[in-house]
Amino acid sequence: MSEPSLVPTARLLRAGSTPPFAVTPDAAVSGPPDAVRTLREAVRRRTGLDLAAAAATDAAVTLAIDPETGAAESYVLDVDAASVRLRAADAAGLFYGVHTLVQLLAQDESGWVLPAVHVDDAPRFAYRGVMLDVARHFHGAETVKAYIERAAALKFNVLHLHLTDDQGWRIEVPSRPELTARASASAVGGDPGGFFSRADYRAIVVHAAAHHMTVVPEIDVPGHTHAVNLAYPEACAAPTISDHLREEARQRGEDLPASGIPYEGIAVGFSSLRIHDDATYALLSDVLADIAEMTPGPYLHVGGDEALGTPPADLALFMERATRVVADLGKTPIAWHEAGAAAGLAPGTIGQYWGFRVPTDGMDDHARAFVRGGGQLILSPADVVYLDMKPDADFPLGLTWANGPTSLPRAYDWDPAAVIAGVGDDEILGVEAPLWTETVRDLADLDALAFPRIAAAAEAAWSPAPGADERRTWESFRERVAQLAPLWTRQGIGFTPLPEVDWTRE
Repeated sequence: MSEPSLVPTARLLRAGSTPPFAVTPDAAVSGPPDAVRTLREAVRRRTGLDLAAAAATDAAVTLAIDPETGAAESYVLDVDAASVRLRAADAAGLFYGVHTLVQLLAQDESGWVLPAVHVDDAPRFAYRGVMLDVARHFHGAETVKAYIERAAALKFNVLHLHLTDDQGWRIEVPSRPELTARASASAVGGDPGGFFSRADYRAIVVHAAAHHMTVVPEIDVPGHTHAVNLAYPEACAAPTISDHLREEARQRGEDLPASGIPYEGIAVGFSSLRIHDDATYALLSDVLADIAEMTPGPYLHVGGDEALGTPPADLALFMERATRVVADLGKTPIAWHEAGAAAGLAPGTIGQYWGFRVPTDGMDDHARAFVRGGGQLILSPADVVYLDMKPDADFPLGLTWANGPTSLPRAYDWDPAAVIAGVGDDEILGVEAPLWTETVRDLADLDALAFPRIAAAAEAAWSPAPGADERRTWESFRERVAQLAPLWTRQGIGFTPLPEVDWTRE
């Protein structure tokens, strides 16, 4: 059975029944080199102790890959007073078991110890993602790598990069160099822009792979494309200025979008590519081919959301063509749930649902269409897993449009299989927690908004459904996440100590 992903305690032996394992420099570790390195580095950051590497016969801590352990990414951890034994089905499972082990580290009067424990653990969903928007505010490769490390330690295995939007184009495309030459310098509020060179992107992909994460690039089309207008205006329609957009701009003191001028506001839905022009599809094909060539993972995200400046029939036509371009490149297309309105999407296209936990306005019908087309769903209900929502009304960062602030209890109290009627575990590829960056300028801002609510998303993605395990409850999570405060602090993660939790202190 899968365990709750944070400090799994299902089979902790009763206090006093078995002495803990003493973690000292003499507790040498053996196993595959990458796993040994991960464990030694993680223990050093947590405790300051430097464990020695050793041969298996001399090691008190043994790490081993054993395909008989179970499903992909699963692991079994056993700790008693004499030894620590971690077996996993594959290298990813070993990696996750190491991070569970580090989460269990604690101090007592004798020093650093691991409690006696048996954990038999495997993920509920194959796809466990975080999304980072680098378009509204650009975040460089080092920040992205740091976010990868933070997410991977919580057993996330996908990084979705939102690379393009109205405010900027953030990825070098060799066949279309004007996109970064003309469309990458702007950002929300007039802040500096930027973009990933091919070398930067390659470094991110490599770093993600080293942490058992797959990178999913998103080129958001046909809406969210004002930046494209700066580089290739022949492929773009004029902005659609609605009364609602005018009122939004007035309230926020923003300029209205205008062709040929960088956009620095946060309104959505006004931009569109030209749906019936050959130049549009020549541009699309070039861009997607270059992104596919740079991306070893199986997925390529083509957006499709909030295309309010594109007539519905045109949106359907465009998304059908865009997903088929992706499929012809040998990738599996992903699109936001609005694209489910198109009847001719490439077979097997994955839908990403970003509506509310209780669907509105037929969004669930669009989501179910992906399943009918042979695909699956990624669940990202905005009012529970959008990490950019304020945790409370007075928080200095974030927005509140997704049913107001998202508290930590609300972020935890949901079940992916209960969101879209008729869509259960078999039809769900996984869960993803997006972090949009309209108000986020640096890693400190990312940490402050994401942590601790990212841990609630991690548990929804990895752990059993509510009711399937007695610890899959808010009260259990509240106690377990509290124990991560010292670990996060030692790792330099500037988490927000939300008042719903009595945080552990060292």
